[in-house]
Amino acid sequence: MRLEGLVNLTLDRRLRGRVDVADVVQGAFLEAARRIEGYLERPTMPLYLWLRFLANQRLQGLCREHLGVRKRDARREVSLADGPYTEATSEALAAQLLGKLTTPSQAAMRVEMKERLTQALESMEPGDREIIALPHFEELTHGEAAHVLGIDESAASKRCLRAVKRL
Repeated sequence: MRLEGLVNLTLDRRLRGRVDVADVVQGAFLEAARRIEGYLERPTMPLYLWLRFLANQRLQGLCREHLGVRKRDARREVSLADGPYTEATSEALAAQLLGKLTTPSQAAMRVEMKERLTQALESMEPGDREIIALPHFEELTHGEAAHVLGIDESAASKRCLRAVKRL
């Protein structure tokens, strides 16, 4: 599902041990069910973008709840499987771009490529990373991506091509 892909891509790695992707999506749908009448009266964006907006609001709320309060500090949690944390978006983008390889030599090459790709993504401007993620991983059209970014559709298409070339 596209919304799960969005949440998986943008969920802060520090929260992955505390928050499940499916729970975030379910929370977004529950909020959508509560607010659907208002949306139907005055739809300001396509339905999927509205659901995406609600999911992002849910993610922001979870970040505030878990990272901005006096609880056991999620920033200090370290997964034994994943090693030290890097920027969540770059890491998720790199993993998505590489796909899954199976042989040991391919797996070693994949780890090396993932590190190189993560470094390349982290060196990019956040706007460039976002314009790559919207059509490629969230499966938004260039028109939907343009709506999310508040720019013209042709500008979104051109920005995406330029960002991929820089990558």
